[in-house]
Amino acid sequence: MTNAAFPALRLRRTRSTAWSRALVAENRVSPADLIWPLFITEGRAVEEPVAALPGVSRWSVDRIADRAREARDLGIPCIALFPNTPHDKRSQDGREALNPDNLMCRAIRAIKDAAPDIGVLTDVALDPYTAHGHDGIVDESGYVLNDITSALLVDQALVQAAAGSDVIAPSDMMDGRVGAIRSALEREGHVNVQIMAYAAKYASAFYGPFRDAVGSRGLLKGDKKNYQMDPANGEEALREVALDLAEGADSVMVKPGLPYLDIVRRVKDRFEVPVFAYQVSGEYAMIEAAAAAGAGDRDALVMETLMAFKRAGCSGVLTYHAAHAARLMAG
Repeated sequence: MTNAAFPALRLRRTRSTAWSRALVAENRVSPADLIWPLFITEGRAVEEPVAALPGVSRWSVDRIADRAREARDLGIPCIALFPNTPHDKRSQDGREALNPDNLMCRAIRAIKDAAPDIGVLTDVALDPYTAHGHDGIVDESGYVLNDITSALLVDQALVQAAAGSDVIAPSDMMDGRVGAIRSALEREGHVNVQIMAYAAKYASAFYGPFRDAVGSRGLLKGDKKNYQMDPANGEEALREVALDLAEGADSVMVKPGLPYLDIVRRVKDRFEVPVFAYQVSGEYAMIEAAAAAGAGDRDALVMETLMAFKRAGCSGVLTYHAAHAARLMAG
C-alpha cells in the first residue's frame, strides 16, 4: 500500500545526524537522575569487594565519606545506605536497628560531615538486623507480624532521622507503616524528612546479590512472599501506591526495575507523583555478566537501561552503576 505522505514525510530526517537527534530527543538522563546505593561495614579503611556484584564493595564508615564526596563531584544528588550488620549484633527482634550509634547512623553522620549537600536516603527494614533474615518479627510459623514490626520501624525511622537522614525509605512492605512513620516524624519535629515508600516491592528472584552484600544470604528461612508483592499482580501495585500516598509518602518506588517498567508507567500515569525505580542487584549483575561475556557493550547497556527508566516515567533511578554512568555523561 502506498503512503500518500511519502516522500514528503520522512521520519528518518531528524535521525540522520547527531545534532538533530539531540534536538528532538524526548527524554534525557543526567547525573541528577541518579541515586547511588552503597554498602557499609564495620572496621577502618575497609574496601571489601562483593563477589556477586563485580565492581561493588562494602565500605567502612571512614571510607563512605570519600564516596559521598565522589558523588558530589560527579553531580549525583543522593546516596542510599545499606548496612552489613555483624552477625553478633543480629537478633530475633532486630534491636540493633534502634541503636543510635549503629553502623547506619554512624555512616549518616560521617556523610553529613563530609558532604552536607548530598542527600542521604536510608533503608527502613529489619532484615539487615535480624538473625532470620526477614524484614520483621516472625511468629512460630515464620509469618511476619505486621503491627509489631511497624512499631519497630517507626523507632528505626526516628533514630535515622535524628542522625541526619534526609529520606526515610521503608522497604519492608508492612501495611500502614508509612502513616505511622509520617506521624512520628511530624511529632518529633522532623517535618522536612521525606518518605520514599517502597510502595510496589515484588517478591523477586533478582535480589540474590544484594543479600550477599548485606550478609543475609543463608539466614533467610522460607521466602518473603507473605509480605512482598506477587509478580503476577499489577492492579495491586496501584492500590499499594494509593495507600502509601494517602499515608504521607512524598515519593514512591517500584522494585525491581526493568522487569517492572509497566508498573512504573501505570503509577506515573495514574498518580502524577515522583516515581523512582530500583535497578536491583540482579539486574546490575546481569549487565556485568553480559559485558564480561562479550554479549554487549557495558557502557551502551548501562545508558540504554537508564534511558528506559526515564522513558517509562521515572523521576530517578537507584542504580549501582550511578558513578560509572555519571562519568560517562561527563564525557
